[in-house]
Amino acid sequence: MRRAVCPGSFDPITNGHLDIIGRASKLYDVVHVAVMINQSKKGLFTVDERIELIREVTADFGNVEVESFHGLLVDFCKQRDIPAIVKGLRAVSDFDYELQMAQMNNGLSGVETLFVPTNPTYSFLSSSLVKEVATWGGDVAHLLPPVVHEALVKRLGEK
Repeated sequence: MRRAVCPGSFDPITNGHLDIIGRASKLYDVVHVAVMINQSKKGLFTVDERIELIREVTADFGNVEVESFHGLLVDFCKQRDIPAIVKGLRAVSDFDYELQMAQMNNGLSGVETLFVPTNPTYSFLSSSLVKEVATWGGDVAHLLPPVVHEALVKRLGEK
């Protein structure tokens, strides 16, 4: 069974995230989407809400499992016998940081990191940018799966 993990905060999941997860799902038998729990950050969506949204938008892939994690990603991988981390790279600046993380993760546990170049359509995209634009009334519908866009608009309307 070939297994990999796609980690992140996914607050909210974007079409860029979905592209990487979808591509990984074609290469691996099971793709775990690990939603980070960071107590020091206040997310727009709760971890449970993010998990539910991700499950909904990845259901058609058929081989994606979504759960939360707290702590070191390599521990998540060890507990589930996952030998590979799949990360999307948007730009050279992503590579600098991600290379250090990949080397640390490999040194700690032997887990490999595979870098997938982001589809150019999404090379500028981040959850924080989507939230900022949406907060000021910008149209981000084309950057998110429809159900996620609907949840984002609803959540921002509550604030």
